[in-house]
Amino acid sequence: MRGPLGAVIGRYTSSDGSDKDGIIKHNRKCRDITFLVIFIAFWVSMIVNSSFGFNQGNPLRLTYGLDYEGNVCGSSHRHRDLTQLELRYWLNPNQVYESGLKDGETTLANARTICLLDCPEPSDDTLSWVCDYPDGEIRLKMDDWIDRNYDYFEFLTPEMRNSSLQLQGPCYPLIFPSVNVHWSCQFIARASNSSLRHWEQMGGVSIQEDMIIDKSIRRSVNSRASVLKRYVADVGKSWPVLIVCGGLVPLFLSIVWLLLIRHFVAAMPWITVVLFNLLLISVTIFYYLKAGWIGDDAVTPIIGEHDPYIHVYGRELTHVRIVALLMTFISAVAILTSIAIIRRILMATSVLKVAAKVIGEVQALIIFPAIPYAMLAIFYMFWLSAALHLFSSGQVVQNNCNNTNCCAYDLVLKKVNCERCCGYSIRYTPHITIAIFFHLLGCYWATQFFIASSATVIAGSVGSYYWARGEEEEASQEIPFLPVFASMKRLARYNLGSVALGSLVVSFVESFRFILEAIRRRTKVSGTRPDHWLGRMGYYTSRGCLKSVEWTIKSANRNAYIMIAITGKSFCKSSAIATELIRNNIMRIGKVNVIGDVILFLGKLCVSLFSALFGFLMLDSHKYRSSHNKVSSPLLPVLACWALGYVVATLFFAVVEMSIDTIILSFCQDSEENEGNAQHAPSLLLETLDSNHEEEEVTDR
Repeated sequence: MRGPLGAVIGRYTSSDGSDKDGIIKHNRKCRDITFLVIFIAFWVSMIVNSSFGFNQGNPLRLTYGLDYEGNVCGSSHRHRDLTQLELRYWLNPNQVYESGLKDGETTLANARTICLLDCPEPSDDTLSWVCDYPDGEIRLKMDDWIDRNYDYFEFLTPEMRNSSLQLQGPCYPLIFPSVNVHWSCQFIARASNSSLRHWEQMGGVSIQEDMIIDKSIRRSVNSRASVLKRYVADVGKSWPVLIVCGGLVPLFLSIVWLLLIRHFVAAMPWITVVLFNLLLISVTIFYYLKAGWIGDDAVTPIIGEHDPYIHVYGRELTHVRIVALLMTFISAVAILTSIAIIRRILMATSVLKVAAKVIGEVQALIIFPAIPYAMLAIFYMFWLSAALHLFSSGQVVQNNCNNTNCCAYDLVLKKVNCERCCGYSIRYTPHITIAIFFHLLGCYWATQFFIASSATVIAGSVGSYYWARGEEEEASQEIPFLPVFASMKRLARYNLGSVALGSLVVSFVESFRFILEAIRRRTKVSGTRPDHWLGRMGYYTSRGCLKSVEWTIKSANRNAYIMIAITGKSFCKSSAIATELIRNNIMRIGKVNVIGDVILFLGKLCVSLFSALFGFLMLDSHKYRSSHNKVSSPLLPVLACWALGYVVATLFFAVVEMSIDTIILSFCQDSEENEGNAQHAPSLLLETLDSNHEEEEVTDR
């Protein structure tokens, strides 16, 4: 049986009869130390894991390809500076064609590639060439080679010319036009008649005029791995957008929202609901614009100016259209739900008034979220940089040429070489995949830890405010600032282990749900989803149950943090105390708490949706539409802005959220200890809960 908590929560008298300045001070001790040790070890592992990424990775690999020497286009190397040469071009048209054949032994990874400044175009009156980097007897500087449009065929020896006519280099004919598709020159299956005629007149090997040369490149550029790399690279390129729209904008909006709650609490629920629907519709319209269903600003894989009659398909456009349809459905449901909860908004107003009074009394609560916000911002900058390097880590190796008939002229060896003529690729080992998943889990656990720590500090501060009532003349001087810093001290000294355990539970459940969802999608793709109605019912019921468990655990964790801050108990014990209090008072506080949470949740979505909308506007500027900094799709950067905005809003809205929950739980405990008559509850809270309780009784009758 749980004993009374009032004796350990309020002020108490020492043995000498003097009052201690000890709101929520009693004989505390460190709890859940094992999980704190695990959390520290996890951070050390994160640092080691990240150092591997910084050592082995190169984020430019996510955007640009490799040339025939294994260098990354667009970067500087020890023997060759390719900083300005960002485009990957396949030199040998026959290799590209053969790699698209079903029974061909050549793969596109084995085809010879080079880094260029722009995609070359065939000449109308003569035959143009694209030659290897100048080496050996070719006495040209890289700048001169670029100025000559990569063509030094006139300087070749007879042996080199003969090799070039056999499509073995060092120069290769320009027969097919190409266009810049995600920093790779996509061939267009439309040969230049003039160039092909000159090639045949020079005695070059056969090049089919009507061959489908773009198929293999298109398949490579649109592969899932390539699209994933581009999405991750988009986040890296748009880091200024993430700072502004994922950090500064939600910070400003969250502070404004708290100030409005403080001074205009009666109007805020209505403003929040209307603003939420408007922002949701605005974001949906932007997705329609990028999907090409409104206007002509659809996402395109082609970079720079191009022939308007050339249409190249990109998987990113399909993804944007799917999200646009999803946002349409969400908008419709949100509007209908908003209409349904209009009658409950007045009840939410009463609840928010209680939180507004607490914020007015404990003024430091508005300032405090800036501390976890700054810590989380520093963590995210480190995490994002490490993530980009981890995603791009791997060993650059030359492909095996034993089963291919490729040969290429080596300018240094001055002969045709058939042993080192294949292209290069990046080899990924299984431990890289594990490192990436570990890094993602670390981000989620750290985020939950910072949010939980912030919530615990706020709960301790509000608990001090609640249990100090009745002694206001003595406690009023302590209420404005000291409870916040005292609560931070108690967290750092006693409760970090409990917070680490609570955040680990949420992270574990989320990871488990993610794994099950991945398995579900895999079975759905492979056609193994149950066909019988009973199997389908169990299939969807399990998904619903898992989401319910996830929501329940998050809610239980939040209440557990409150009791940790107030009682100093361990995580499991605090969770049990909170659950028992809520169960005993569910009819009295249920509706009030749920409606208040709904309005706060909509407020968080308002901040995050505005961040996403501002992210769309920033990404639509010329900087992110040009060839160098262009993002392949605004989808992932906008989603990242939304997620970061939601996290920032959660940190600041926790002031209101935890204030309500802490006062309600303290009220429940106060009522139990005083035979149903709370002695410390504010009058406004009593009016709200009593009116709700009376409404429940009338409904029951």
